[in-house]
Amino acid sequence: MYRYTVKPGENLWSISEDFRVSFQELVEVNQIADPAMIQAGQMLLIPGLPDNSQIPYWIQVSISGRNLTLFRNDEEVRVYPIAVGRILHATPTGNFIIINKAPNPGGPFGTMWMSLSRKHYGIHGTNDPSSIGKAVSRGCIRMYNEDVEELASTIPIGTSVVIRP
Repeated sequence: MYRYTVKPGENLWSISEDFRVSFQELVEVNQIADPAMIQAGQMLLIPGLPDNSQIPYWIQVSISGRNLTLFRNDEEVRVYPIAVGRILHATPTGNFIIINKAPNPGGPFGTMWMSLSRKHYGIHGTNDPSSIGKAVSRGCIRMYNEDVEELASTIPIGTSVVIRP
């Protein structure tokens, strides 16, 4: 099971939304007597997600460099060009994980969607390949369809994603 460290300002409800797990399940799995009493720095188990310390892959996203680098056991595997969030819709920075995958989501999301552990954000394909390399999204990370399909077929759910400015 995935181990998550509570960040300042978070509450159990926001964590349940970010990881798409029920509030009640979080309370039960973590044996929380008073859900209002979680604290920054507290460790929580997130049901349904693997222990990512057992996953050899991880991703680093550089917003300013407009690239996504895939690592396996800390060895660089591939660097992909990306599009990032535009002004007023910045791509969030921090540490996240891939929590699900959805092929063929349609519309502007191209041929693959991978949700991040932050509600409303993901790594996805595009119906506008000319947008890659630009700051044009609503905060998500856009990739060429063939690149996001390759990435999705390589990494498992639970893969760490580190997004830096």
